Amino acid sequence: MNDSLDRPNNGSQLRSPLPAGDPVSQILQNSHVIAVVGLSKRRHRPSYGVAQYLQSAGYRIIPVNPAETEVLGEKSYARLEDIPEHVDIVDIFRRSEFVPDIVQSAIRIAARAVWMQEGVIHAEAAEKARAAGLCVVMDKCILKEHIKRFRLQ
Repeated sequence: MNDSLDRPNNGSQLRSPLPAGDPVSQILQNSHVIAVVGLSKRRHRPSYGVAQYLQSAGYRIIPVNPAETEVLGEKSYARLEDIPEHVDIVDIFRRSEFVPDIVQSAIRIAARAVWMQEGVIHAEAAEKARAAGLCVVMDKCILKEHIKRFRLQ
């Protein structure tokens, strides 16, 4: 299952009309808080560059990495369940074998969406997330998808 996106049919939560057929735009436009699982303070890591871009685009970034205390000026948490505020998107920068546990945590915290970065694919975990009502984006880079739709000027 490559390049997939599914979301529950819950149009009543949308804040503004968007073109039908582009649920990626909908989730990006209607989300504010993104927990980045696997975010590293190492500037050369993809997770750092993506999170830095998302911050510059106006999203609140919450690092989730037990090896870090702070990244990009934000307190880092060991687990999604430790975050004291609502999370819209759980952005996963971990290997595919870690995805099922992360999805379970995303379901527990009532996140709106699970985003698996390029190369991160787990069909069973994606199906569990969908069954729990979460939007699922798999094997896509959130930075690239944001730039395609809302390129920063």
